[in-house]
Amino acid sequence: MQLLEYTPGFDVDAAAAIAGEHFGIRARAQALPSERDQNVLLTNQAGEKFVLKIANALESREFLEAQNSVLKYLERRLSICQKLLASTSGEEIVSVKSHFVRMVHYLPGVPLAEVGPHSTGLLYDLGRNLGQLAQALASFDHPAVHRDFHWDLANGNRVVNEFAELIDNASLRELVLKCRYEAPEGLRRSVIHGDANDYNLLVDPQSMTVTGLIDFGDMIYSYTVGDLAIAIAYVILDKADPHAVAAEIVRGYRSEFALLEQEVDALWPLVRLRLAMSVCLAAHQLRQQPENKYLQISQQAIEENLPRIYADEKGFI
Repeated sequence: MQLLEYTPGFDVDAAAAIAGEHFGIRARAQALPSERDQNVLLTNQAGEKFVLKIANALESREFLEAQNSVLKYLERRLSICQKLLASTSGEEIVSVKSHFVRMVHYLPGVPLAEVGPHSTGLLYDLGRNLGQLAQALASFDHPAVHRDFHWDLANGNRVVNEFAELIDNASLRELVLKCRYEAPEGLRRSVIHGDANDYNLLVDPQSMTVTGLIDFGDMIYSYTVGDLAIAIAYVILDKADPHAVAAEIVRGYRSEFALLEQEVDALWPLVRLRLAMSVCLAAHQLRQQPENKYLQISQQAIEENLPRIYADEKGFI
């Protein structure tokens, strides 16, 4: 939880210089939002786009190697993940002033959060792509993703217990505490993306289909159904009928990857737990970086919608 104290602070000119020196890319640089790392969009004179990823100073090389490994693994199986670009020396990770740096190709599209309305076709396609991801990751593993991580749904109760007291709104704090959930023993686990929120999911605004899933920085060996729960948690915010929206995503997911009965039962409680974790971690992180707007990106919507999401006890069929 000290990660924010070690967030990279390179300006765009310095980032552009890193791209030129280590990756041979001469380009205009533009800052992109991030929680604890630094992402920079690079556009060269030909109009080609890349993303320079500068890791938090506390990030281990082994975990970055795991991210590279999963990107190369998924490149052969899915079309929605970024491709890794090696440096001019052939290395996939370079070190610059105590930070590890990588380069990936840019994926077209706009964040799911910025397009709308979300048609049933888009929701189904979202679920279908998440199902394909789950199917692909079922055969992937890496030692570095077996880790203790604060965003892991399996740590949800611990996060709520530790940080709920930081929530200023008393009624919201009480509701967040009610969202704690003990997942059943034996709930299926595998490697998951870990942060399939509506800003990490990209959409073609013309065809209204999913074009990308970015940022594997929260990758974790955890509940297999976790990516589905996390995606649903953010997509249903501000929706008139959250369950109908969620059900369409689940339908698409099941077209590619089967859900076990135990996972179906756990899905809605995990959706609520993810939102509760988001409130708690935002309360904690904003005390460290009050100027970081990215940390506040979903908080108002969660505060407004969590009461009715919590009250909805319907299950998935």
